[in-house]
Amino acid sequence: MCAVRVSPGWIETESSVKLAKRLATEHGVDVEAGKRMIMDSLGGVPIGRPSKPGEIANLVAFLASDRAGTITGTEYVIDGGTVPTA
Repeated sequence: MCAVRVSPGWIETESSVKLAKRLATEHGVDVEAGKRMIMDSLGGVPIGRPSKPGEIANLVAFLASDRAGTITGTEYVIDGGTVPTA
């Protein structure tokens, strides 16, 4: 069996939201500005937001399902365009 890899970028978890809130407080800005600070530190996120946990889960569920039975040896980068792939 060949491996399939899922490589997520920034995921909007409870912890990452806490970080955005902390940055916002430290810099006297709102939470959205705190999120932009994180995105900027990553070199930018072209879609303008982090991935949602459910988006990553949906991809993993599909790849683990019988519907993806012939998909092998592939990496899925799911990062909103942070790392250019083309």
